[in-house]
Amino acid sequence: MTRVLDIVTAVIRDETGRMLLVRKRGTATFMKPGGKRDAGEDDLTTLARELEEELGCRLVAAELLGHFSAPAANEAGFTVQSATYLATVEGDIAPRAEIDELAWIDPTSPGDLRLAPLLTERVLPALLAIA
Repeated sequence: MTRVLDIVTAVIRDETGRMLLVRKRGTATFMKPGGKRDAGEDDLTTLARELEEELGCRLVAAELLGHFSAPAANEAGFTVQSATYLATVEGDIAPRAEIDELAWIDPTSPGDLRLAPLLTERVLPALLAIA
């Protein structure tokens, strides 16, 4: 039986089109910011809370990119199911809470960072399809 993590994530891009990724403390894999819902939260409430906690920024707008699933990057034996939003934020972005490192990547050429399967298998192809 597959165990599922239900999450909400954000695609945050800068003025040059680069996409923000985060690496959680104690891990080697970069992924989109976001996280698990607290009891009773809808997608946008979860996303706003997670972005404030992890990055110190405020969610201004969000448009659903899609619902995606892939093997979890940091939890063996789990699949992540993500509602992924194209997000606009304001404020100074900095690593907070469990986030150790930030990286801005070109979605068309992400480089040699270790990226989460959800990102490489689902989200980047979806982004490139709308570009």
